[in-house]
Amino acid sequence: MSQQSITDLTAYMHDLGRRARTASRRLAAADTAGKNRALNAIADDLHAHRDDLMAENRKDLTAGAAKGLDAALLDRLELTPDRIGDMIEGLRQIAALPDPAGQIFDLNYRPSGIQVGRMRVPLGVVGIIYEARPNVTADAAALCLKSGNATVLRGGSEAFHSNQIIAASIHRGLETAGLPADAVQVLATTDRAAVTSMVSLPEFIDVIIPRGGKGLIERISAEARVPVIKHLHGICHVYVDDEADPQKAYDVALNAKTQRYGTCNTMETLLVNETIAPDFLPVMAAAYWEKGVELRGCDQTCVILGEKCLAATAEDWDTEYLAPILSIRVVGDMDAAMAHIAAHGSLHTESIVTENITKARRFLREVDASSVMVNASTRFADGFEYGLGAEIGISTDKFHARGPVGLEGLTSVKFIVLGDGHIRK
Repeated sequence: MSQQSITDLTAYMHDLGRRARTASRRLAAADTAGKNRALNAIADDLHAHRDDLMAENRKDLTAGAAKGLDAALLDRLELTPDRIGDMIEGLRQIAALPDPAGQIFDLNYRPSGIQVGRMRVPLGVVGIIYEARPNVTADAAALCLKSGNATVLRGGSEAFHSNQIIAASIHRGLETAGLPADAVQVLATTDRAAVTSMVSLPEFIDVIIPRGGKGLIERISAEARVPVIKHLHGICHVYVDDEADPQKAYDVALNAKTQRYGTCNTMETLLVNETIAPDFLPVMAAAYWEKGVELRGCDQTCVILGEKCLAATAEDWDTEYLAPILSIRVVGDMDAAMAHIAAHGSLHTESIVTENITKARRFLREVDASSVMVNASTRFADGFEYGLGAEIGISTDKFHARGPVGLEGLTSVKFIVLGDGHIRK
């Protein structure tokens, strides 16, 4: 579909919303076997069209490079053979997961003789607005489909060609399984006004999930007339305690930063206990420099590392780099580390490396974040790694979902009451 005028766009969005609402009712009634057939059919279709997908993705990469997109954004945009394989595997894993829709739990008898419990039900129509990663198109569609939700997807203009060909595979898979193609709709326009329209359709869309930069999410949160599940950014920390195992600390701190730079669960600030900093930091810095990571440190860090370490500014502690840049601060103890996290963290993911179980438990209990870890890289804060199959996003909100939002996070609950002609006296 070509670019449309705002009048046509408004009509288009309302028609799309109506079709999504109709499809959501059919999808909510679909059985697990039907949804799984659709997911596996989508996976099969993507596999059969790998070459076409790579070709369309190259169009996006070429256009993105011409526009001057930075390396982090181009990395998010690229679909390598391994990433396509992961996308296909994610669909199959979601098909293998238990279906949350219709699950009944907490069923108990009341003194009146009735049974009261709760049932998981789909949210209805989920709108997802995201930036450069085209794999989100498949992940989001699959999670919404398995949980019984219709979905409206608005990907970034940078990934337009990739998203459209993935959408074609999704529609063919749905039709193969006898489910409505309208259950997953990918906007066929790059007009930015579509986003404004999309977040203003509470009659058709039940919840909006934005995935992208802080600016996008702040804009969506401010404009939306639909409830929003969000995280603004990922400023993640690793604190290396004075009772840390040196090898574990080295492995975790290196992986958390360098395994992949452009993700929200990548470590942006390393906190190191002052007792071990003189021995630990030079070894750690050498590994970072070998990988091309720029280091920005506090005064103590710069004294230890010398001229190759730049002086950190106040802004650095609050920056999500999404790049090979790392801030380092030497702290007096775990309390100082937790105070830094409380002041500068984004409620995303925090990790401690320590062999002291008491400290580990305190860190788990007292640090406020959607994921808190002990002796593990922050890069594990991911739906796939958590066994969710994939994720819609990582919520740093406290309602209604928190952390990686998988199948269960895409459902609500309703109370159910079972009686046998019972009446209230």
